Amino acid sequence: MGYIIKKLGVLIVTLIIISMLAFLAFQIIPGDPAVTALGTQATPERVEALREEWGLNRPLAVRYLEWAKGIFSWNWGVSYKYGMTVSEMLSGKLPITLALSAIAFLMVILISIPLSLVMARYEGRVFDRIISVINQVTMAIPPFFIGIIFTSVFGLLLKFFTPGAFVSFKENPGTFFMYLIFPALAIALPKSAMTIKLFRSSILGEMEKDYVRTAYSRGNSRAAALQFHVMRNAVIPVIAFLAATLSDIVAGSIIIEQVFSVPGIGQLLMKSIGNRDYMVVQAIVVIMAFLVVAVNFIADIAYQYIDPRIRLS
Repeated sequence: MGYIIKKLGVLIVTLIIISMLAFLAFQIIPGDPAVTALGTQATPERVEALREEWGLNRPLAVRYLEWAKGIFSWNWGVSYKYGMTVSEMLSGKLPITLALSAIAFLMVILISIPLSLVMARYEGRVFDRIISVINQVTMAIPPFFIGIIFTSVFGLLLKFFTPGAFVSFKENPGTFFMYLIFPALAIALPKSAMTIKLFRSSILGEMEKDYVRTAYSRGNSRAAALQFHVMRNAVIPVIAFLAATLSDIVAGSIIIEQVFSVPGIGQLLMKSIGNRDYMVVQAIVVIMAFLVVAVNFIADIAYQYIDPRIRLS
């Protein structure tokens, strides 16, 4: 329990620091949101009045504390550009990005875990060599380029989906998830290749250890040794990598959303940066940071139960 409390404390402190950095970063960037919002109508009087309305002329510390306080009630302030609450804008975008990230992560697991086990079982054989070559090629291709290929081949040529014709979950749940399949796969393929390489190496490294030789001496086959003895130890470094992979997937979703015109927080983030809509950008940065830190926290707790040595330390 002490280990969990310690990690939880680190999580909270990390989020506080990130929220402060996110808030301060957008205060020192050149440019005035009030001037941007008013455009050609930006007279000194109107700019000052708008700054007063938005509270931009109050002390920095006061503004941060009020903004940070609102985080706990899902009150992220009001968009400078659209005049809507940031919470309202995020409520329609965040679930799309989370769904895309979840599908991509599930694909990484479903692709990499079985292939790694089969490759390790048949090390050096034709199947192992073919997948190894494919892995090397896939790791070298960035997700956005795979997304462009998918859009050209499966979207424009084969008509499996219509690029840009996104359908919301409320409108048609089945079509919503089908539209996310190709963006998720574009994200998942390079991550799966990296996971396969790591997991295969981890398994083969464990197979050389004395406890596996002991398992063989007791009559266990290679498959039985993999399943009952090696997996538990070999999966430990993979969990850390998968946690980092999930963090990368969330970030990668923002880029892929641009390629496939998925209306998630990625598109919202890009537009908000261009519009100097810092209230929206701050909220997205903190939410993404929370997701990354939360994933790492869960991974740390998983280590504790998978590897008893962590509990002892």
